[in-house]
Amino acid sequence: MIPSTPRRMWLPCRRLHYRRSTGTALAQPSPSRSGCAGFVAMTEAAEPRPKRILVTGGTGLVGRAIEKVVADGEGRPDEEWIFVSSKDADLTNAVETKALFEKHKPTHVIHLAAMVGGLFKNIRYNLDFWRRNIHINDNVLHSAYECGARKVVSCLSTCIFPDKTTYPIDETMIHNGPPHSSNFGYSYAKRMIDVQNRVYFEQHGCRFTAVVPTNVFGPHDNFNVEDGHVLPGLIHKVYLAKQTGSALTVWGTGKPRRQFIYSLDLARLFLWVLREYDEVEPIILSVGEEDEVSIKEAAETIVEAMDFRGELVFDVTKSDGQFKKTASNGKLRRYLPGFQFTPFRQAVKETCAWFTANYASARK
Repeated sequence: MIPSTPRRMWLPCRRLHYRRSTGTALAQPSPSRSGCAGFVAMTEAAEPRPKRILVTGGTGLVGRAIEKVVADGEGRPDEEWIFVSSKDADLTNAVETKALFEKHKPTHVIHLAAMVGGLFKNIRYNLDFWRRNIHINDNVLHSAYECGARKVVSCLSTCIFPDKTTYPIDETMIHNGPPHSSNFGYSYAKRMIDVQNRVYFEQHGCRFTAVVPTNVFGPHDNFNVEDGHVLPGLIHKVYLAKQTGSALTVWGTGKPRRQFIYSLDLARLFLWVLREYDEVEPIILSVGEEDEVSIKEAAETIVEAMDFRGELVFDVTKSDGQFKKTASNGKLRRYLPGFQFTPFRQAVKETCAWFTANYASARK
């Protein structure tokens, strides 16, 4: 049974109304068209029609950021936004997924739903990450095809890139070798979205694509110390260390380097991809290589933002994971040379402030 309470947004006449719902060239698609391909063919020749945009994983970190950006003025009058979560349908279940799509009949989809977790959760549950994400992605993309969605934008991750590679990595290198062993279940499942996008286009003409953000953080993240990603986990650790007057322990050496992207910046880029980016090939959404920081630097930035005065300790008995996965945002910059990212320190400060103010209800 699928509950009928996803969050909807209409933006007529620029006024928001919330209501509860009841790279490489690809081969041309086959002349035999059906599903999304037939729908795309008709809509390309017709007048532009209103968009009904379904966002899976709509209550997570990126979904909440997209909702805020849309509500704060980035939405358009011809767009209806529907944000759904696991409470609305179990996307590992093909029947429930199909029913969700038949109910809302989206013209566009932003696919964010996934089983996600930090380094140590991935190490423990690689099989679960593979199976659940493969089911989710197959059900969502096939339901989008069957309901005639004009476009799907899925969210990948830089962990899909080969572990042994040259840097910076770019969009052409996704399938050049195996990913890091620590999260290969999740990584391979996410890689398969790129494969699915290509074959849906070649066989049916579907405009399915994907974005590859670097390490995302911001309000509404999962701040669980054990299973969350590095930045929100550190923010929670600093909060607890301040409360107890204890030292801050950071797992690993602090030497690995990461590019972090603020969730609100990523949300703005998602809207651009949905509206303007026409390639099936994926695109990396990231700050520049020059903005890469070490885990030690990230921890020190959080310490400064939260005014933590205690000792900072690195537990070198814990795994560092992949040392670096520096990504090139060259393709993005060719499209959007003037896009302004929020400075890292400012984004961290805003995230820490949100977490402190919403500690009781934050995911942790």
